[in-house]
Amino acid sequence: MTDILSDSRHRVTLGASDLSVSRLALGGNVFGWTADRDASFAVLDAYAAAGGNFVDTADVYSAWVPGNTGGESEAIIGEWLRSRGNRDAVVVATKVGAHPEAEGLSAATVRSATEASLRRLGLDHVDLLYTHRDDLGTPVAEIVGVLDELVREGKVRAVAASNIGADRLAESLAHSAAEGLAAYVAVQPNYSLVSRGTYEGGLAEVVAEYGLSAVPYYALASGFLTGKYRPGGPEVDSARAVGASRHLTEGRGLAVLEALDRIAGGRGAALASVALAWVAAQPTVAAPIASARTVEQLPALLEGVRLELTPEELELLDAASAG
Repeated sequence: MTDILSDSRHRVTLGASDLSVSRLALGGNVFGWTADRDASFAVLDAYAAAGGNFVDTADVYSAWVPGNTGGESEAIIGEWLRSRGNRDAVVVATKVGAHPEAEGLSAATVRSATEASLRRLGLDHVDLLYTHRDDLGTPVAEIVGVLDELVREGKVRAVAASNIGADRLAESLAHSAAEGLAAYVAVQPNYSLVSRGTYEGGLAEVVAEYGLSAVPYYALASGFLTGKYRPGGPEVDSARAVGASRHLTEGRGLAVLEALDRIAGGRGAALASVALAWVAAQPTVAAPIASARTVEQLPALLEGVRLELTPEELELLDAASAG
């Protein structure tokens, strides 16, 4: 695998932070779930060898698996960092607020959950800490206040928000500015060719207004945009098959596949590469997140960073996915 992501053209700074990250973030949701320790290490090694430096996880990964309690992904990533001695070369992002034993964003929960994540990772700080999903029952002032404390204590370098609405994001940013507190530098929305309304519009407008970066998850729609799900096609052996296959009958899924087929065929590229290239080309997007449970799945993801779609190709995908 070539050293694609270390090229300066494929690095970007997140918002107003000092975090310089690869334009493809490696999703850690599969580590400890569909990828065991050895498979996870192999994927992490291959991503790092390609110049990748941005690894995304969460304290809840993967509490939904029978026998798991959450934090399995963090523990694997932490062990990998120690074994490879490359902590300073990797931007580690994790999320708190959705773990079944640490839900919500009260100050006490955010603090205790962050400290638990640090223990599992074996780190004295994380580079980027997300609130995993908004907690409307907790005032913005309390959430921003504890995040600022964690930054000032050196336990977190920068803060961000996942699954937050436009109004609450704007309120949070305004509070940070008024009080001189740490402010979100990025958002992590659900955003792909088959899920545009989850980001475009008000949320994207706030992100642009305040100079934040978007780091979209589900950029491949749980694997649907790889093209392995087809009407009447063979059953896909994947833990995410139910969620992914619904796009065959909902929304613009089939129209998007047709457009991806056309572009991928003309480019000699994988559908996943084209789908990621579209996300990466959108305004405010810094780095889509994509996961790989095997090393063999990684090249198509990396190619999505290098692939530059023409205006005509972007227009075709825009039209196919609109509505």
